[in-house]
Amino acid sequence: MVAKLSVNLNAIAQLRNRRDLPWPSVRHFGRIALQAGAHGLTVHPRPDQRHIRFSDLPVLRALIDDEFPKAEFNIEGYPSDFFIGLCLEAEPEQVTLVPDDPEQATSDHGWKFAEHRQLLKKAVERLKKKNIRISMFADGDASAAELNAARDSGADRIELYTGPYGACFDDPAREVALAAQLGETARLARELGLGVNAGHDLTVANLPPLVAAIPDLAEVSIGHGLTADALEYGMAESVRRFRHACGEPV
Repeated sequence: MVAKLSVNLNAIAQLRNRRDLPWPSVRHFGRIALQAGAHGLTVHPRPDQRHIRFSDLPVLRALIDDEFPKAEFNIEGYPSDFFIGLCLEAEPEQVTLVPDDPEQATSDHGWKFAEHRQLLKKAVERLKKKNIRISMFADGDASAAELNAARDSGADRIELYTGPYGACFDDPAREVALAAQLGETARLARELGLGVNAGHDLTVANLPPLVAAIPDLAEVSIGHGLTADALEYGMAESVRRFRHACGEPV
């Protein structure tokens, strides 16, 4: 099984938003990513629209529908009524529910699934009416009990938060230990019938060990690292580099 690559466009949008100009265009770079073989596109429309804007969602939905009908659209966010409304309108193939506070710079932890079971269940009930696959952000060391609560909340998949793993780029021993921990959490999730995604601070260098630790990894969502790589190699080549790092023959 080869992990599929979803390209997160938040960093492209954040660069665009530094000026009152239409470039760099998330639609344009989304097209380049999909032409280069990315499986899908990911966005995280936060309430302050500091990177992806609400107006970007129908544009990206149309790009996929019109030009790349086999690709997937993944929208991340906290399950507020407003966010769920955005998703019901955009009809992504996947929604990833994250426990972000609006003030957070970026996602930095997974759900406490048992504590938030009712909130998550209500969100899932609404989203499933559009046949949307539901993924939920999970800590890399989530317990079997917490993962069971995720399943009972209606999750189809979890997305393992790999921030701590990505942060040990200068500590090889800790990287090995955290890859093993993520692999064990993924194994517990799969035993419960949950698919496993992963994301946060993944790079061409640290993806192969992660893929080796989670051989049935379904999808990785990558934005910051891929965008940084694209400054050197260009978007299309970076997509190919990350696909190769996922184990895909490119």
